[in-house]
Amino acid sequence: MSYYFSKTLSVPFEEAVRLTTAMLKPAGFGIITEIDVKDTLKKKINVDFRNYRILGACNPTLAYEALQLEDKVGTMLPCNVVVQEITPDKTEVATIDPVASMQAIDNPRLKQAAEQVQAKLRKVIESL
Repeated sequence: MSYYFSKTLSVPFEEAVRLTTAMLKPAGFGIITEIDVKDTLKKKINVDFRNYRILGACNPTLAYEALQLEDKVGTMLPCNVVVQEITPDKTEVATIDPVASMQAIDNPRLKQAAEQVQAKLRKVIESL
């Protein structure tokens, strides 16, 4: 089982970030964290890296449900969505497969909740 699913878009990096953020919203996800890996690596260790952004996507209703089922599941939240530049006009968008990540937790009800999140995230990626 793969731990992520992805799609390559024929758009520049910033456009892919904008599209991804816009497509997450109707699925109930907001971006609660955003890490600019390129900028961080330049500032911290003075290396050049491609455009690479980690979007911390959260669906508050589903996160609350998961936290009610397993209080330590917060160690796996939010759902990370990676947007990375392949070429100037090609960008990959990838997201964690929550079902794969929740296999580490022995809680069948949590697996059902993860399947709901998986379906929503998969639909977002496919719609890009």
